[in-house]
Amino acid sequence: MSDRPYHHGDLRSTLLASAERTLAERGPQALSLRELAREAGVSHAAPGRHFKDKRALLDALALHGFQRLQAALEEARRQQDQAGADTGVYLLGLARAYVGFALASPALLDLMYARKHDDDAPEQLAEAVGAMLATVLDTIAEGQRAGEIAEGDPTAIAFTVASTLHGFASFSAGASIEDVDEGLGDVVRLLLTGLGPR
Repeated sequence: MSDRPYHHGDLRSTLLASAERTLAERGPQALSLRELAREAGVSHAAPGRHFKDKRALLDALALHGFQRLQAALEEARRQQDQAGADTGVYLLGLARAYVGFALASPALLDLMYARKHDDDAPEQLAEAVGAMLATVLDTIAEGQRAGEIAEGDPTAIAFTVASTLHGFASFSAGASIEDVDEGLGDVVRLLLTGLGPR
């Protein structure tokens, strides 16, 4: 019988942090509840109180990622609110928050979107994705009310913005921070002005 303790303060957070490190270093296939328990110094049964199996761990990790990303987007909006920014500055702030998260945690972002598209993804995950898109949608709707963004379905515009940022982050992997920030400014300007000739 194991002489390792069953309890470990905030074991759930410890397991998630360790799982995220493993995910970044070795990919999702390397994740094991038994190995995470060993690293945390608890019995192999202890993680079962928080995650019934590896899939539940992956779902929790993805959900935690979306919650952190949402917090980063909300903080970017809060800072722009305090500065009285216009829609372009708002969008650039959101873009920097999203791309910054994506470049800092690419393996986690991949997992987040993989689990989101899974047929058995928990409802909480869909709600977290909805909250993230709502932050972008609110910015688009406010820009339309201010006359700074063209009329049209704000949901379609928000989806376009979110898709563009996600694609930009994927293409920017490995680039320098300076190049990413400059390129991101160009992308946001193109989103605001469109592709048509002036």
